[in-house]
Amino acid sequence: MNVTTKITPPTGISEEEWQVRCDLAALYRLVAHFRMTDFIYTHISARVPGPEHHFLINDYGVMFHEMRASDLVKIDIHGNRIDTPGISARRVNQAGFTIHSAIHMARPDLACVVHTHTAAGIAVAAQEQGLLPISQHAMKFYGRLSYHGYEGIALDLDERERIVHDLGQNKAMILRNHGLLVGGRTIPEAFHEIYFLERACQAQIAAMSGGAKLVIPPREVCEHTAAQFNMDEANRMAHYEMAWTSALRLIEGDGDYRS
Repeated sequence: MNVTTKITPPTGISEEEWQVRCDLAALYRLVAHFRMTDFIYTHISARVPGPEHHFLINDYGVMFHEMRASDLVKIDIHGNRIDTPGISARRVNQAGFTIHSAIHMARPDLACVVHTHTAAGIAVAAQEQGLLPISQHAMKFYGRLSYHGYEGIALDLDERERIVHDLGQNKAMILRNHGLLVGGRTIPEAFHEIYFLERACQAQIAAMSGGAKLVIPPREVCEHTAAQFNMDEANRMAHYEMAWTSALRLIEGDGDYRS
């Protein structure tokens, strides 16, 4: 089965929702492919098309590399599971609901939210200076990266307001002493954001590990590079789709995520 193959959605699920389910399951598998998982923890969510303000998140306990469209749980902004025909009740990680619902409620422009606990992401999140503009990957986020201070495991719903406030209008944020969070207007854009932010963190930890003095480009070069990444929207979205289509070929042999 190739990346263009369509599977008829189960009875009671619209074609639009099923497409989001398939794309989100693929994103889970790609995050696993690039070793950005933390066992069964961390979460990726996506908004379900329609006026109901529902979104999809992982069935708590399913490994990312085995995620299928039917494994995703539909919930409302209050964390209540929405019954879906042909799909049994699933479990939702409460901390995942707190973080993701905050972003989905406040940022309707972000259709997909990714949260990771990678070694490099946690390491940079623990460094006082945060992400340094020492790589081209990092400069994509120059002036466009937020930070949120650690408050403990994200179980307190009151923290949602502070998460949203700290994110502001950016699409990427470092959760201090915790990990990384990005959003995208589409699932392909969210994938691109987390891939670049993770690689930037990996590069920083590798560069600092040798103890050599780091080269930091001038501010105007960093700003120019960030502006280059922020090309006109049509070209940017087309680029995300091209990268996404290429990435899907990496997981075609992993079983059928569209089931």
